[in-house]
Amino acid sequence: MFKQLDFISEKQILKLNHLREFLLKLKSTCIAYSGGVDSALIAAIAYEQLGKNSVAITGVSPALASQLLNEARSQAKWIGIKHLEINTFELEDKSYSQNPKDRCFACKKELHKHTTFLSKKLNYQNVIDGVNFDDLGDFRPGIKASQEAGVISPLALFKFSKKDIRDISKSLGLPWWDKPAQPCLSSRFPYGYEITDSRLKMIEKAEEYIRKIGIKDVRVRCQGTSARIEIPSDQIQSFIKNYDREELLNFFFEIGFKSVSLDLEGLISGKLNR
Repeated sequence: MFKQLDFISEKQILKLNHLREFLLKLKSTCIAYSGGVDSALIAAIAYEQLGKNSVAITGVSPALASQLLNEARSQAKWIGIKHLEINTFELEDKSYSQNPKDRCFACKKELHKHTTFLSKKLNYQNVIDGVNFDDLGDFRPGIKASQEAGVISPLALFKFSKKDIRDISKSLGLPWWDKPAQPCLSSRFPYGYEITDSRLKMIEKAEEYIRKIGIKDVRVRCQGTSARIEIPSDQIQSFIKNYDREELLNFFFEIGFKSVSLDLEGLISGKLNR
């Protein structure tokens, strides 16, 4: 069992105990595991309670940045849980690639077609995910697809907020407790703008470049052939002062963009939903 290394509130302790009891009663489970803070906590506690009767499954497609896949691999290894990777093909579905407002429904439908198949093939009784209670109040069409596939969301069930997840992860010594949220690369495109493999690669390379400058939390929004860089508002002045403008422009132009801008409002998760 993970030892508690830091203080958390009594309510958070109670939620964690409920989660442990619930997962133990499942007897065996597959975890839809992206490597984000939420699914990593679920994977860690599932492995703690179920050992070899738990397995983490990551869907791999062009919308998953290679950096995040590598992080998911290293985190699963740190936890000790068996980690499987499956190829998903949401880009072949026009309900996804044409980027309608419910694009995430098609994505999760494709993902859980594979996770539920694997769970039956490997004789695991359940599929669970890292959807938390805060997610239920956001526009998340993928949650409906997960529910239709019979996927269980224990963090939402026991009302874990994002803060709860970070606090508890930190208290248990999980090194990635403060990892920035990293939605899939397809979230960088305005609804109705077609998602392609080549455009996803442009976004991935652009964000890798900004991270190498030293900014961990970044979105590069793709609008036509224009790139709009979003970084935390408290880092904008430092970024403007220290980045090499000419080098950045040349890099973005080389990978396919024709114009580059910096969003002065700063990074706001879900901004394109506005």
